[in-house]
Amino acid sequence: MFNRNRFLPPLAAIASISMVAGCGVFSSDASEDADPIVVGTTSPPSTLDPAAAWDSSWELMRNVYQPLLNYSPGGTEPEPDAAESCEFTDSNSTTYSCTLREGLKFSNGHALDAKAVKHSFDRIKKINVNGGPAGLLGTLSRVQAKGDREVVFHLSQPDATFPLVLTTPAMSIVDPEEYPADKLREDGKIIGSGPYNLASFEEGEAAELTTNESYQGIADVKNSGITIRYFADSAGVVKALKSKEIDVIYRGLGASDIVDIEANHDEQGLQIVENPTTEISYLVFNPKDTWAKNPAVRKAVAQVLDRPALAHNIYKDTVEPLYSMIPRGLVGHTTGFFDDYGNPSATKAKKILTEAGITERVPLTLWYTTDRYGSQTKPAFEELKRQLESSGLFTITLKSRPWKTYSEGYQKGEYPVFGRGWNPDFNDADNFIAPFVGEQNALGTPYDAPEITDELIPRSRAESDRGAVSEEFEKAQQILVDDARLIPLWQGKAYTAANEEIAGLENVIDPATMMMMWQLSWKTSW
Repeated sequence: MFNRNRFLPPLAAIASISMVAGCGVFSSDASEDADPIVVGTTSPPSTLDPAAAWDSSWELMRNVYQPLLNYSPGGTEPEPDAAESCEFTDSNSTTYSCTLREGLKFSNGHALDAKAVKHSFDRIKKINVNGGPAGLLGTLSRVQAKGDREVVFHLSQPDATFPLVLTTPAMSIVDPEEYPADKLREDGKIIGSGPYNLASFEEGEAAELTTNESYQGIADVKNSGITIRYFADSAGVVKALKSKEIDVIYRGLGASDIVDIEANHDEQGLQIVENPTTEISYLVFNPKDTWAKNPAVRKAVAQVLDRPALAHNIYKDTVEPLYSMIPRGLVGHTTGFFDDYGNPSATKAKKILTEAGITERVPLTLWYTTDRYGSQTKPAFEELKRQLESSGLFTITLKSRPWKTYSEGYQKGEYPVFGRGWNPDFNDADNFIAPFVGEQNALGTPYDAPEITDELIPRSRAESDRGAVSEEFEKAQQILVDDARLIPLWQGKAYTAANEEIAGLENVIDPATMMMMWQLSWKTSW
């Protein structure tokens, strides 16, 4: 069941990270004769280049690229992947050193060395894609390659979360001969060093993954390969699972599908597993829009929204109402939006608007993506429209786009109000605050919040014991509540469905809610 008390262990435990024997390094239990496992999803990647990715493109990247640190199945602490060991070498968390494994190679046979690591990080910052992962490296001052195997990260200020940043697929190591220093790779191919090679890729259709025989790292590959099929909607991917066209679904199950499979899995020959997650959904208000920039309008919206109705009527209780940007289970979680606004009230919302001199209905356009967050997204926004308009205070227009053009639109500031989901880069409260504020953030919309960016976040990052930073994050949350530019809606649960012949579902989702596809196997191959 959903674990409301899941905390990341103190970062003091990951200050020094070395290889642990027995974690499956260098080995594979896959049967050479077994067919590839077919995974279906409604979340195709928007890019294949790590330097541009700060979204669900990471799902594919997790399996074909390789970061310095990663997670073992069921683990919550970073462990060495391309690295043999990593540690802070000073007392104030500003110098972080990693030693690479010996003999690492990319899938094209080129050597993976310290210079390749430096190149990978330098290009992220140099290319600096709007809304891209450079925002994760705000404290990185420079990268130093010492010989072939040692890499030293020099930070501009203490940052105890830096080892967690290194686990993200955005920090994947790329071949300098294949990935230019000053521009993205855009030929639809991947050269990596992860457990799989990308044998073929057809945008929006499919990706073929074959096992990488030269891989050295944390993954113990339990299958002979993976085929990923991309679907436009939940109906299509669920139909494919029930007709045995695919073997596994992750990202794409609708609420009614989850309820149906839970109730009828035996006769359907299916299984469904719920994994703990800190996925959230929220609304973003654009400060450049005439109405969305007005705090009274945003607060009136916050006062009207009925999260329990949204969670129950639309999502069939497969999600839970959320009243802060930091989800339950993490240090710093609060119920700030409920504490300040209480239960939904059109009367209170009208008073907020009237006191700001607004007496007519407020016109707002709400945007959502058609193919990223499952089939419930459209009815969810229709429910938000119903709630807001039934108050008599708003006139709502709904608009939508497929994810690729949708994400480009919000990064250009085109939408007055838009919906976003957030699967954490790493499971720490920092990752539910820092990515959304500051001049450069994951939303592509500058958010000037100096108390958060200049005081609270730096102070929290200087603390290696992540259980001791609740005060900083509670203050940051209250600033967000007072401003209401980001309004949380719900916290999700990660469901994976598969036919009954598939094993490995229990530990297939990592702390950043990405699928470690190497964990999947056929039960008959045991």
